[in-house]
Amino acid sequence: MSETNTKIGNYTITDVDIDTFISGMPQEQQMYRSMPEFRKQCEERLEEICLFAMYGEEEKKDETEMFKTSMVMAKRDILSQIAMADLLKDISVTDAEAKEYFLGHSKEFASKASATAKHVLVDNEDKANQIKEEIESGAKSFEDAAKEYSTCPSAQKGGSLGTFGRGQMVKEFENAVFDGELNKVIGPVKTQFGYHLIWVDDKNEGEVPEYDSIAEQVKGYLVNKKQQETYQSKLKELREKYCK
Repeated sequence: MSETNTKIGNYTITDVDIDTFISGMPQEQQMYRSMPEFRKQCEERLEEICLFAMYGEEEKKDETEMFKTSMVMAKRDILSQIAMADLLKDISVTDAEAKEYFLGHSKEFASKASATAKHVLVDNEDKANQIKEEIESGAKSFEDAAKEYSTCPSAQKGGSLGTFGRGQMVKEFENAVFDGELNKVIGPVKTQFGYHLIWVDDKNEGEVPEYDSIAEQVKGYLVNKKQQETYQSKLKELREKYCK
């Protein structure tokens, strides 16, 4: 690839300028940075910016209050970005640090517990118990009972709620699901919505993966954690220094 060195009046467009321009784009566009056609499009856009900048100079727009205010703001933002980048650039995590953290906090990296279940929802406990007897006696299947009696929209699907994780259902319902047995009528369970009969088809309590399989994830998590701590510490110091 030939080196870019395009002159536009007082401005010069180089490969560094193009790379910087691309770095300000959304992540999904940055993936094309090595494609000649894409780089050419970016160069053309930079040419347009330079041309209008030359026009702005001719029109003496750099002498306006708007320009002066914008320059102050641009200087502020650029200085802030450079200072933050320099503050955080050397933060890293060793393999030993990452592994030690994982061993002490392995549950943080466990897959989420989930369950697949269906339910029958009615407005009183006596009715729920009557339906439970029908199901347990074999007079009705759980799905048919849900279709006939349940007041939940899931009744149309035989009471199916699909698969869900912890924290997605009200606490009483969640506890009954994750503490209860599989393939057995659970309940009645009272919640703010009424009385539930629950049938749990499957449960996954969540598993802690092997460290080697998520080593990079752990490192990334710790780098981000260290950066946040460094940022907040420096921010506190700067507030005390400048906000008086």
